Amino acid sequence: MKKLSFIEKIVFFINSLIAMMLLLSYLLAYVQPKHFSLLSVLSLGVPLLILLNILFVIYWLLKVKKQLLLSLIVLLIGYKYVTSLHKFSASKDIENANNISVMNYNVRLFNLYNWIDEDGIEAKIVDFVKKESPDIISFQEYHPHENIDLSFYKYKYEALSGKRVKYGQAIYSKFPIINSGSVEFPNTANNAIFADVVRGNDTLRVYNVHLQSSGINPHVEQLDKEESERLFKRIGETFKMQQEQAELFVKHKEKSPYKVIVCGDFNNTAYSYAYRSIKGDLMDTFEVGGNGFGRTFQFKYFPVRIDFILADESFNVNYFKTFDERLSDHFPIMTKISLHE
Repeated sequence: MKKLSFIEKIVFFINSLIAMMLLLSYLLAYVQPKHFSLLSVLSLGVPLLILLNILFVIYWLLKVKKQLLLSLIVLLIGYKYVTSLHKFSASKDIENANNISVMNYNVRLFNLYNWIDEDGIEAKIVDFVKKESPDIISFQEYHPHENIDLSFYKYKYEALSGKRVKYGQAIYSKFPIINSGSVEFPNTANNAIFADVVRGNDTLRVYNVHLQSSGINPHVEQLDKEESERLFKRIGETFKMQQEQAELFVKHKEKSPYKVIVCGDFNNTAYSYAYRSIKGDLMDTFEVGGNGFGRTFQFKYFPVRIDFILADESFNVNYFKTFDERLSDHFPIMTKISLHE
């Protein structure tokens, strides 16, 4: 530290705090929120912590200072976490006659309450789905009404709740659905649904999971101390609910007689206990086939990926794309997978 100026010493002190926070966050996926709910909130900030540590490496590199090693080592320790935020390789796009295309999309009730000040959002979403034409699509925050015409899909399963406005989750498929059902979560309208689809000689179980929302406003500009404390407490309680929901889902998934594909809006990042529990031995199709930040939620301050398509290791991941369609507060994602030959 002797060769550092006073300003550089302050910068390195801040750098050390940020590096320690990122190092600590690597453990959060293994910490049950019901025991350390406030600590688990840190998982939401992992993307920002990664970006800040990258900036510190660049800063010290330009200064030609060995202090760059601190953030560099922490980033290397969590290399898998970094690549979960950003994939530097090119996206896969492998044509295969056996490809099954799967899309996931939180459609935010098809803009029922005019969150987006634009006419015809629901029709634009339908046109987008029709254009991309995935074999299977999972919707969260789905709301059927007269302007939603998805009749180009022959098979569907919906699980809806609500008295005045029906909403929930839905799975649409070009392949026959021979069985379906819901995994109910206590004290919430959120749930997980499944559909067993038959494609040729194979039967696959497709799950659509919507975990509890933390209710974070992506456009909040400023929070005073009291609001921040209340927000952290609410998010901590939400993560406890997500843990319970994830554990209920995993129990159901483990009994599946078929290979599974898990789609959903987890309302949490790939650094969370809920994600790690649900993923288990499954592949994250973005990590295998995607590129870039993979941002799926319109959070204003840094890229956030909370929507996922996970697949059994028996599949090849041949394609992944995050679409820049601003028709909801979420971005649609799609993968193409095929069974090992």
